[in-house]
Amino acid sequence: MTTPHETILVVDDEADFANGLARLLRAGFPGAEVLVATSGKAGLDLLGRSDPAVLLTDLRMPDMDGLELMAHAQTQDATPSVILLTAHGTIETAVTALKNGAYDFLTKPVRREDLYRAVTKGLERCRLLRENRQLREEMSRTGMERTLIGETPAMRRLKETIAAVAASDYTVLVRGESGTGKELVAASIHTLSGRAQRPIVSVHCPAIPDQLLESELFGHVKGAFTGAERSRKGLFMSAAGGTIVLDEIGDISPGIQTKLLRVLQEHEIRPVGSSGTVKVDVRIIASTNQALEARIKSGEFREDLFYRLNVLTIHTPPLRDRTDDIPLLADHFLAQTCREMQIAPKRLSPEAMACLCGREWPGNVRELQNFVRRLAVFCPGPTVEMSHLRLVDGPADCAAPVTEPTLTPYKDAKAHVVDEFTRRYVERLLERTEGNISEAARISGLERVSLQKILRRLGIGGAGRE
Repeated sequence: MTTPHETILVVDDEADFANGLARLLRAGFPGAEVLVATSGKAGLDLLGRSDPAVLLTDLRMPDMDGLELMAHAQTQDATPSVILLTAHGTIETAVTALKNGAYDFLTKPVRREDLYRAVTKGLERCRLLRENRQLREEMSRTGMERTLIGETPAMRRLKETIAAVAASDYTVLVRGESGTGKELVAASIHTLSGRAQRPIVSVHCPAIPDQLLESELFGHVKGAFTGAERSRKGLFMSAAGGTIVLDEIGDISPGIQTKLLRVLQEHEIRPVGSSGTVKVDVRIIASTNQALEARIKSGEFREDLFYRLNVLTIHTPPLRDRTDDIPLLADHFLAQTCREMQIAPKRLSPEAMACLCGREWPGNVRELQNFVRRLAVFCPGPTVEMSHLRLVDGPADCAAPVTEPTLTPYKDAKAHVVDEFTRRYVERLLERTEGNISEAARISGLERVSLQKILRRLGIGGAGRE
């Protein structure tokens, strides 16, 4: 199956073979444009003009072989799936081709089922790569990469999930501990969605008394209650066509839960004091730091509302699961604070950064951000040192810094910081797992062999339980 405007390019110096292959491809992929070139140089010219999703090229051609043509294709665009064809099919040749970036390898004569299988998968791969590239460009354009800071596997998964969820219009439940950026996730979903040009309205549910929350959400008519001197539209109407974010949904009262359930079921609201309903077109994103399942068991949260909200779920990772992002976050927050204060940029010394990486952050990213803000305020010079951490936090939860008589090269200082952080991390990891290497590897996301190499390099005893 192909999508509109997909192109398959066949390059082979045997014209009859190339044209026969093209006929098979046009029959098997009627939605694709199939182009044929009978030399490497002609194929190179078509590459620049056709942007193929799949390139099928003979490996051995007199003027330009398939590996050279593949290299040109990958220089122009990293997404085409290259399938090499040869009558000289050997394992060595196949391995070389795949190592050089080929997607697949077929030997002549090519069986139709093998051709269709390889091209189908090649098209799917190209679509996925191009969609990912488009999403990355969209994330960059909308600023998501600048607000959701981090490159750890946990953050990459989060960004990929946000992009996938944004493409739909279903209700989303964002779950995570306080300070993990649930509000940024909600904003990113809206920005990447088809509703981006419409309003996004956020309401922190616990901040509004129960007796006022219904009116705040659904509006009221004139005279609905004492003081209602005129009608007022609620936040759902203000978000018409866009998104409403219900922050900390687990704290709303049973009465509001019942009314919210009606909104999710019927897509309509009833303003306070009104006898009629109003249709609303609003996407709902709810967030919570609570275990809603436990609140359901205790009778504090409606089970049917939970399942209505929990159509799509996103979990925001705590900072302890993405400690490698702390340097990026700390640098970002320090630069941001300096801009807000309109002062010269500052930087964290290697020792100060190592201390931040080794600390516990129960308040997650929000706690780290506030701590870095205090550092910027109390640091008068261009560099945040250990003395400023102690000034801000008293006896900071850091290992004593190693005093060096002279300033070391950047590479050595960075290696020192990384080693100190790694040492403290794996020591706490082994303490938590009681020396169980396999469990420690699972928690850390490292391969067991890699973790053992780290332990040997740092001289840390890790011959515990397997």
